[in-house]
Amino acid sequence: MPTSSVRALEHPAREDIRLEGVLHALSDPMRLQIVRFLWQLGEDGEAPCSAIDLAITKSTTTHHFRVLREAGVINQVYRGTAKMNALRRRDLDALFPGLLGAIQSADAIQRERDGHDG
Repeated sequence: MPTSSVRALEHPAREDIRLEGVLHALSDPMRLQIVRFLWQLGEDGEAPCSAIDLAITKSTTTHHFRVLREAGVINQVYRGTAKMNALRRRDLDALFPGLLGAIQSADAIQRERDGHDG
């Protein structure tokens, strides 16, 4: 995946992604909302941070994206001035088969039970 900027963000290598780190990253409702949004984009989908409507401050949003990136849940790259985000589906599915799908299913069940849309 070519980058259009010299600014690079550190990501863990696939073999360094740990289950406990992934589960911790997904334990926060805001981070789960980010993952839900990216999941809906499909396997190769990506979106800028600004496309994900979170009702929190910019600094808190930055923190949540950093936690997801450092846990190996998302990949972030700069494209011009936008920081693009994508789920690391292939890596997570290779390491923890079915985990992301199970989390998305459980999240949908909980959201339905709690009366939330989608």
